[in-house]
Amino acid sequence: QVQLVESGGGLVQAGGSLRLSCAASGRTPSSANMGWFRQAPGKEREFVAAIRWSSGRTLYADSVKGRFTMSRDNAKNTVYLQMNSLKPEDTAVYLCAAELRAFGITAAETRYTYWGQGTQVTVSS
Repeated sequence: QVQLVESGGGLVQAGGSLRLSCAASGRTPSSANMGWFRQAPGKEREFVAAIRWSSGRTLYADSVKGRFTMSRDNAKNTVYLQMNSLKPEDTAVYLCAAELRAFGITAAETRYTYWGQGTQVTVSS
């Protein structure tokens, strides 16, 4: 069982930056993938970024490439999402997710078993 707790959301102006954190309880196995997804009002949940826990390999949605960076701190069992050059269309609830026994990095929402409660990110124009 893994519990995920996100933090770091807030209100920021367009062009600004925020850093989200997701702390995982318990030990994260080396086979795990950690992901960030987001859901805006009236829209479906969408993939943002993922990281392979063992290697640090990352995967990004096209809409955030070059602006967002996902990283991990093994010692703290925490992943981060550094978000720069934020746009109003980035406004959403951002959720952290974990897939504990992964064979490869993935953007597929259905592969992630554990989810956090989410943190609100609002970007004003």
